Amino acid sequence: MRQSTSKHNRLQQLRGFCAAVDTGSISRAADELGLSQPSISLQIQSLERELGVTLFERRGPRITLTPDGALLHQLASGLVEQLDKLPALFAAKRGDSNTGRLDIAAGGSTILYLLPDFVKRFITQHPGVELKLHNVTGRDGLAMLRADKVDLAVGSMTEHHDDIDYRPLFSYEPVLICAPGHPLARKGEKVTIKEVAEYPLILPPSNLTTWGVVSRVFAKHKLHPVVKMEVGNWEVIKEYVRRDMGVSIVMSICLTENDSLVAIPMGKYFPSRSYGAVTRKGRVLSLQAQKFIEILRAGE
Repeated sequence: MRQSTSKHNRLQQLRGFCAAVDTGSISRAADELGLSQPSISLQIQSLERELGVTLFERRGPRITLTPDGALLHQLASGLVEQLDKLPALFAAKRGDSNTGRLDIAAGGSTILYLLPDFVKRFITQHPGVELKLHNVTGRDGLAMLRADKVDLAVGSMTEHHDDIDYRPLFSYEPVLICAPGHPLARKGEKVTIKEVAEYPLILPPSNLTTWGVVSRVFAKHKLHPVVKMEVGNWEVIKEYVRRDMGVSIVMSICLTENDSLVAIPMGKYFPSRSYGAVTRKGRVLSLQAQKFIEILRAGE
């Protein structure tokens, strides 16, 4: 406590000393700092005792720097000025969203299909921010959020967590995809879930959300389709479906205009899925994270 008080007093002493040098008068320094003249004199005397030097030659009301005083002023004036400017500098930096770093956790499909336009918009508007995308599963993304290793996650949430905030921003519909020559392709929207269950499925790994959602829907209808392949990449799944090795249930987010596939809406059987911003409750978002979420919201 004594050391902290001493450091605080030293700042006051240096501020009084520099004001006296800059104004050329103890009394004018006191007026400038809103202190009494004896207070400024005591601050300077304390500095002289601590440093073991004489800082001013006093001739009546006039003061003149000694060589030691000139050296101290050379060292201290910039420090005092910077400390006095600290609140303004901090406020300016805090309001600058074009510096710093932003870490975002997201799954592969979110990074590939949802985020590219938003990331491009963000780095165009904030080129000085170091942006890092962490390609992780939803479970790992939540772990990184809780450990404060990322600022936010972007993806889909199907479960409630007391310590997590989820702001859904986009919604996508489930579709059945199959090769153009597949028997189901000719049936179009008349396809039933029972008919889908007659063909082998190609799905993401069982530890991911899609598998669980698809399995529950088939179980609800007392159907037990065969999962022929588990593939952890939607582009690979689409390629295998395109080669007529099976069919798949995907969210419309995964489809592009260039896919040579037949896509049949399956909203009457499977639920739509929302995607949005995921943050930890109680954490104050950085300005960079706030700006990124604003860009996401603008694209709703």
